[in-house]
Amino acid sequence: MNEVKYLVSGDCAVCVEFGNEISPEINRKIRAFKLAVENEAIEGIVETVPTYRSLLVVYKPELIRFGELTEKFEALRGKMETIQIPPPMVVEIPVFYGGETGPDLEAVARHNGISPEEVVQIHASGEYLIYMLGFIAGFPYLGGMDPRIATPRLESPRVRIEGGSVGIAGEQTGVYPVASPGGWQLIGRTPVKLYDPDREKPVLLEAGQYIKFCPVDEAEYAAVEQRVKEGAYVPVTYAKEAE
Repeated sequence: MNEVKYLVSGDCAVCVEFGNEISPEINRKIRAFKLAVENEAIEGIVETVPTYRSLLVVYKPELIRFGELTEKFEALRGKMETIQIPPPMVVEIPVFYGGETGPDLEAVARHNGISPEEVVQIHASGEYLIYMLGFIAGFPYLGGMDPRIATPRLESPRVRIEGGSVGIAGEQTGVYPVASPGGWQLIGRTPVKLYDPDREKPVLLEAGQYIKFCPVDEAEYAAVEQRVKEGAYVPVTYAKEAE
């Protein structure tokens, strides 16, 4: 069993580190350990937060001490082989590529020596693992983008990027949940709200899920946008096939 590090994170959290790289295998270990911790229902644990290569566990030090907690974690690690991880869910995200909503699509195409249509086809062909959420509420850090469409960030970031904008930065792709500054190359936009404070579940996505980008035309975009405004839109989801 690979070495796991328990790192002190302030006075009420421990970072359980599973490796020193970003990989689906480490992500599976994080998901399994998160499930093991949740199933154990250890008194004093407040929250677990997955990251690229670790699980942050927030706890109440008045109920359980760091040493006692890490001892329980060591015992749980011995049970990880028996943890049945459910198949991750894939969430389909409709995207209208190019035009005013994707002003950098042609620049991404030129940088990689391909057509804008090929950029869209490549970008929409994969299922992207959500390693973690952060930066701003609901922002998904995704893995698995095809290097054929990798493009550097803008030299001068935009002051405002609309929520729902889909972009590329280096070998990463992502979606801005809300309006914010940013330097990613924008190739499209989704009408789906990844973050909505008025929704029962404000953050749409979860770490460990996958995103599948689905190209739509302007009419389809407008139809989804209207359903989102009415609170009637439910994203298409399905279980990811085993690899």
